Amino acid sequence: MARILASVYTSHVPAIGAALDLGKNAEPYWQPVFKGYEFSKQWLKDHKPDVIFLVFNDHATAFSLEMIPTFAIGTAAEFTPADEGWGPRPVPRVIGHPKLASHIAQSVIQDDFDLTIVNKMDVDHGLTVPLSLMCGQPQAWPCPVIPFAVNVVQYPAPSGRRCYMLGKAIRKAVESYDEPLNVQIWGTGGMSHQLQGPRAGLINKQFDQAFLDRLIADPEGLAAMPHIDYVREAGSEGIELVMWLIARGAMSDVNGGKPPTVRHRFYHVPASNTAVGHLILENN
Repeated sequence: MARILASVYTSHVPAIGAALDLGKNAEPYWQPVFKGYEFSKQWLKDHKPDVIFLVFNDHATAFSLEMIPTFAIGTAAEFTPADEGWGPRPVPRVIGHPKLASHIAQSVIQDDFDLTIVNKMDVDHGLTVPLSLMCGQPQAWPCPVIPFAVNVVQYPAPSGRRCYMLGKAIRKAVESYDEPLNVQIWGTGGMSHQLQGPRAGLINKQFDQAFLDRLIADPEGLAAMPHIDYVREAGSEGIELVMWLIARGAMSDVNGGKPPTVRHRFYHVPASNTAVGHLILENN
């Protein structure tokens, strides 16, 4: 059977992708950001998965404001980098895993979570920047990727509790797949940031570090945090952090297993106008 052996959490700031694409990663402003992922790039090489289940949010490229699914799973054989207004990023196409994606959709929907099935979708920086941070600039990504888009763009966004429980259902689905696959689940977005209004530029280091602490040690309690706390403490775009709870809910300890091992933790401000957080957890 397939197994989720680790979870990865990372911000997906678009300016990070631009810095890489334009060769600015060695500049003094960007060096600390990319240094924080040096361990992670080697870790991924040493723990290469068969499939990555990548939780992200679309930024009005695959889905317009005319139609925004709460949860959408990509079941296509491949996904093209999106043109977000200045041309597609010069990164490899994303190869999907239709069989596992369809199996997860079947299992999760039968488990009473409503998913939108997406058979054709371009993927934007929400998905490609995490891959770049973890993989560098390869000719091809190291394994197939299943994109899983979550609406955190237009309210109402799903609750942290709903996302956490969905992670449990995804783990159940993966473990019922009849093929010995090593799967990683990645939660992306955040950390604290606000892009508009009087509080534009807000970054809350104390909240972000406390969030990482609780994500590791108290995911059940963290899942109960209401939306208003995300908005008040982490800014209007801080709600993206509920996506990290999907990845955390898929870890083995939430069903009575041993606590995960923290393989790497990194935090840096700023990257553009966003706090960058990163975490790798391994199941025991």
